Amino acid sequence: MTNLLKFGMLDPDRMAAVDIPPYEDTKVSFDRVYEAATQVQSEYGILVLTDVMGATPANVATRLARSDLFQCKVIVLAGVNLPMLMRAISYRGTGVESVALKAMQGGQNGIIRLGAPSSMTETELILNQNAGTSDAKN
Repeated sequence: MTNLLKFGMLDPDRMAAVDIPPYEDTKVSFDRVYEAATQVQSEYGILVLTDVMGATPANVATRLARSDLFQCKVIVLAGVNLPMLMRAISYRGTGVESVALKAMQGGQNGIIRLGAPSSMTETELILNQNAGTSDAKN
């Protein structure tokens, strides 16, 4: 994802990507994430975006956030997608709480069901589908 952003705009400053291989020792992973975090930290704090809650990258990042290794606030968000990443970069000059909120909103708003009738909201579509399956059972 970071390569897509670099292709579309200038290389964002204060940003690092750390790939964690599946069978890497978590101590090694933690040390590499810590090193990257020291390179990008600012007075605004550190925002870490990870793929899946409960997976090794999220667990390592959560350990980092709970540690007392940084004077600034460290926030971890799981479920990263490209709209979330773009929002985080766009708002990186503000406080980390604000960036985290904007990133979450961007990530959630970036999940769109395509091809659905535009007159119905996603919630209405789901409720209609569920109503149809419960009627069929009765």
